[in-house]
Amino acid sequence: MPNRLQTSSSPYLRQHADNPVDWYPWGDEAFDKAKAENKPVLLSVGYASCHWCHVMAHESFEDTATAEIMNREFVNIKVDREERPDIDAIYMEALQMMTGGGGWPMTVVMTPNGKPFFAGTYFPKEDKYQYPAFTRVLLGLVDAWQTRQAEISQVSENITDNLGNIMQLSSEGDLSHDLVDAAISSLQATFDSTYGGFGDAPKFPPHSILRLLLQTSEDDALQMATTTLDKMAAGGIYDQLGGGFARYSVDAIWLVPHFEKMLYDNAQLVPCYLEAYLRTGKPRYKQVANETLGWVARELTDATTGGFYSALDADSEGEEGKFYAWTAHELDAVLAEDSPFAKTYFGVGEVGNFEGKSVLHRHREDDEVAAFLGLSVGDVQQKCASITHKLLAIRDTRIRPGLDDKVLTSLNGLMLAAYADAGRILGRQEYLDIALKNARFIRDTLMRTSTNGNTRLWHLYDPHSQHVSIEGLLEDYSYVGLGFLALYRATLEPATLELCFKLADSILEHFYDDPEQGGTGGFFTTADDAEKLIVRPKSYFDSAMPSGNGSAAMLLLAVARYQGDAELEAKVRASVTLLSELMQTHPQGFGTLLAVTKALNTAPKDVVIITPTESKDGPELERMLELLQQSLLPNTSILLASVHEASQDDALPALRGRTCLDGKVTAYVCENGTCKLPVSSAKDFAEQLQSLLVT
Repeated sequence: MPNRLQTSSSPYLRQHADNPVDWYPWGDEAFDKAKAENKPVLLSVGYASCHWCHVMAHESFEDTATAEIMNREFVNIKVDREERPDIDAIYMEALQMMTGGGGWPMTVVMTPNGKPFFAGTYFPKEDKYQYPAFTRVLLGLVDAWQTRQAEISQVSENITDNLGNIMQLSSEGDLSHDLVDAAISSLQATFDSTYGGFGDAPKFPPHSILRLLLQTSEDDALQMATTTLDKMAAGGIYDQLGGGFARYSVDAIWLVPHFEKMLYDNAQLVPCYLEAYLRTGKPRYKQVANETLGWVARELTDATTGGFYSALDADSEGEEGKFYAWTAHELDAVLAEDSPFAKTYFGVGEVGNFEGKSVLHRHREDDEVAAFLGLSVGDVQQKCASITHKLLAIRDTRIRPGLDDKVLTSLNGLMLAAYADAGRILGRQEYLDIALKNARFIRDTLMRTSTNGNTRLWHLYDPHSQHVSIEGLLEDYSYVGLGFLALYRATLEPATLELCFKLADSILEHFYDDPEQGGTGGFFTTADDAEKLIVRPKSYFDSAMPSGNGSAAMLLLAVARYQGDAELEAKVRASVTLLSELMQTHPQGFGTLLAVTKALNTAPKDVVIITPTESKDGPELERMLELLQQSLLPNTSILLASVHEASQDDALPALRGRTCLDGKVTAYVCENGTCKLPVSSAKDFAEQLQSLLVT
């Protein structure tokens, strides 16, 4: 019989609905039962596209003997880490504290009041991989609970106290230019100059670090970023046929991926490739961005609402990577006389590079393939396009990996920014249309106005029931706010910027740990009126997604500079200063906060265009906007307004006093409160923009 998870909004929880384990979703019912029966709580955390989560489910949670022990001795809770990142963050911190490592599936055992005393990750059904069998672990915990409960209670209290202390940082550090320079120098020490990325296997895409490097003028920073982007795009971590990146590479050369494809990785990597394209003009970067966005539009987008789904599984037919890998024989059968070319181009040999099959990758550049085969580069690219089309047609007949179709507000904010940036930089209206549709969905479905007038967000939308649930977390407000900021940058519609301001207000109202009210600064993960957990977490470290504190600081700094709010900027600086020591010692984990630090140390920059009438058209204005939209101008406040709008009492500070020269559209380029002479020609405007560009 299905258990309590069968009606869950989470595909991950529904995957466990037919387990013999008597699973509970997170909630009072489970903890009340544990208290009434004096049983420990076993918490299992994972996500729908997690390969090892599936392995542990098949080995243990579908096993009746294991389930019997779990049901008799524990109250068992299953949590989707993407649905409840606040719960995941607390117990992952406990896991790392107790074991020095982390990952999913996460297995935590705690007292009936939610305080942990044991934690681990994957446990096999039998002793192997240097891990004890799961049943042996369970029986050991049962014995401890029955014979040493007082000791367990003390251990759980100590762990919980330490968790609370970790969440409260206090630093007297500073945010000088030297901090960012030192961080980049430190990154160079771990940079893999051959294959890109930092450190050794496994390798994860370093999203936030790449953005930091791309927005830094030094040649060494650009070289680290472009080498990494080149090698990732050539590797098996990138889907060479359908576009989009897998979660990570199990090796150091980006060849064999862990095959799940997550919305959050691709949402963060698209802007990296777009900015690399702006910096270098290299067509391959534009191609990767286009292919990735095309994949998201086809496979991770709700055609009705415009919402974005969360992920594709690593497995199909119970086998990891089966959907994506090929044998040499399959290429021969599908491509006939084109098979030798495909094998050369995609690095496919008879032996294979992944469990007897091959993960397609580009181990040679197009010009190298052309020289090797005696073809022109154009011929190589044309033949590759034809082969890709044929292979995709065959691949589409295979059984597809599972789709995690829950819609998370935070991830939608990240992807909104990616489509808005692409529409702006590449001049493609279809991308802007996708961004605008998604923005309407967020505004109309995931956003609400509270009784006190605050703009609030939900965290989750279930496309099946069409219901929203879970109070929005800091990441929801921060990522959506930055998504709307990117959309404003692409459309220059004032209403979109106003939504950024409202979300920033809500962050300050509900998440800020105000020192003037006895707090220690920074921002909590959960709102002040959200469910009370054993500690109120804070997110500082960039993991798979930007840290809550980093993204909140980035949004609030942008808002502070648009509004000319020195007090708000001071709050941001104080909050970021809390992490100054950690940024120096562990720069790879703080790309977002390092980018904010860089912005705080950069003089405010404004670009304002004033039109003589309410109508925002005309050939000179069009040329100016084209220059503006296709320029890399990080940390720059950009405004478009008519003379009438600029003259209003509530106009933003950068607009006040701005007028038109001789009744013509006029641009103002300003830095640190000093403006260049206003100009009315696109040619002069282009020259003035040069001083603000990252080159």
